[in-house]
Amino acid sequence: MRKLRVTTTAAPTAKDDVTAPTHNDEDDVVDDEEDEDYNDEDDDGDDDDDDMEDDDEEEGEEEKENEDEDEEEDGGGLLPIAPKSAEPLQQQLQQQAQVVVQQLQQSSTTSTSGTPSFPPINAAEILDENDVRKIHVPPNRLAALKTHWLTVIEPLVNHLKLQVRMNTATKSVELKTSPQTEDLGSLQKGADFVHAFILGFDLRDAIALIRLDDLYIDTFEIGDVKSLHGEHLSRAIGRVAGKNGKTKFAIENATRTRIVMADKKIHILGSYSNIKLARDSIVSLILGAPPGKVYARLRSVSGRLNERF
Repeated sequence: MRKLRVTTTAAPTAKDDVTAPTHNDEDDVVDDEEDEDYNDEDDDGDDDDDDMEDDDEEEGEEEKENEDEDEEEDGGGLLPIAPKSAEPLQQQLQQQAQVVVQQLQQSSTTSTSGTPSFPPINAAEILDENDVRKIHVPPNRLAALKTHWLTVIEPLVNHLKLQVRMNTATKSVELKTSPQTEDLGSLQKGADFVHAFILGFDLRDAIALIRLDDLYIDTFEIGDVKSLHGEHLSRAIGRVAGKNGKTKFAIENATRTRIVMADKKIHILGSYSNIKLARDSIVSLILGAPPGKVYARLRSVSGRLNERF
């Protein structure tokens, strides 16, 4: 925009003796020169803007040409895809299906009736030759074990096909499987048999652990039921045993179990349900129940067991 210069002059008054200003040609020349300078600056700015726009357009055209050349070299940005026929894929799937069917036919063990039939498993393939059971023998049972040693090892060797030895250094009986062992549970049955004999059960009762599968041994202490000491503990043991073992025999015959009392510990041999009945009767005697009340309960229990069998 052109800047305009406005000049004002005060009108002379009659009181002033100053003469009126006159027009000067030099001022007009100066104003014209300034106007020309402003015009020249505006023209230079417009020319610069036009040059920058032309440069941008030229750069854009060059970039576009380069992109077109790259696309032509790359084939338009897309790779050629060779057409694939469906026949090779179908043949491959058919071959895989045939292989699976052959494998199923080979591994199928289903009988004609539709029920699966599995071949018997050989114990020698599963049993570990290094599998050993060690049963520690306390000093008070060493003499009994030495006396009945031949009777103890006979069912272990002849029936269970186990290898047995007495380790005098560690005072323990060691059982080991042999190539002739047929039953997978023979080693555990043999260990339970020896353990029952060492606890104090009769040899004929302990052999029942080998012949029957539903027999167990339950062990608990009198202190687990009630904390007793001194004479109170002795009287509790006397109530459980009875005179000449009368109460203990009554519990054994009524519940079809075998009971061994070794100081504060009580061992019960029998089935799960019978062990529970015998343990309840012994706990009642330890807590101070009169023997007559326990006998009456045992008679009712014995009657139910006879009806069941």
